[in-house]
Amino acid sequence: MLETLLDGLTFTEAPRWHDGRLWFSDFYTHRVLAVSPDGIVETILEIPQRPSGLGWMPDGALLVVSMLDRRLLRVENGTTRVHADLSAVATGPCNDMVVDARGRAYVGNFGYDRHKGEPPRTTCLARVDPDGRVTRAAEDLFFPNGTVITPDGLTLIVGESMAKRATAFTVADDGTLHDRRLWADLGEVLPDGCTLDAEGAIWFADARGTAVVRVREGGEVTDTVETGQHTFACALGGADGRTLFVVCADSFGGPEDVPPTGTIRTLRVDVPHAGLP
Repeated sequence: MLETLLDGLTFTEAPRWHDGRLWFSDFYTHRVLAVSPDGIVETILEIPQRPSGLGWMPDGALLVVSMLDRRLLRVENGTTRVHADLSAVATGPCNDMVVDARGRAYVGNFGYDRHKGEPPRTTCLARVDPDGRVTRAAEDLFFPNGTVITPDGLTLIVGESMAKRATAFTVADDGTLHDRRLWADLGEVLPDGCTLDAEGAIWFADARGTAVVRVREGGEVTDTVETGQHTFACALGGADGRTLFVVCADSFGGPEDVPPTGTIRTLRVDVPHAGLP
């Protein structure tokens, strides 16, 4: 049964279990926050251009996607600086991200500006190396969004929201992506944030529906959990990795009109977290 950990949020994304707390971004209050298992909330920092994906470098520095100015920020010792400028490769606001064990960040973007009424189009997945160098890691993805890396570091799986599928790549030693293949056709599920478990299945938030679904490679849905709200991301965490955190809201809304309906719900599951993030 789902329990509410936190409410009164606007639109939350990128939940990550880190250092004994759940970290997440709240778009329209421009904040990165962390909440403890007993509900104590801390504002970590504010990102004026709207925060999204979160991750950590091997040295512990926090990376935060700044959506609207299409930058990746690095936060350490209380100082925030630009780690990489993605504006040359991102054709829409930047969104989710996974950071690998070597500190390489794979960052998605919308491909178009939906708030300005631009028509949908495909885009690239960007790779940011530890030194801040930006390259185009993969092309022709239709709204690359939630992304995971398997525990061996050899496979990256990205949800293509507007294509309703998950696409896999083999990760070479230098971080380049090869052997593109369909991981799963997700039917009517519009995949948003996601999380990988120790059996190799992925929990996907369904941004169009009101559920999170657990999917095996090939497309078999093993579990569906209704939330009563639109679901935009999920993460496995907790002390044993068996708590599923689900971030929800009544609608995507917009910066001028979004009501504080955002919630973070929790559910205990059988299979623990694996891989990254």
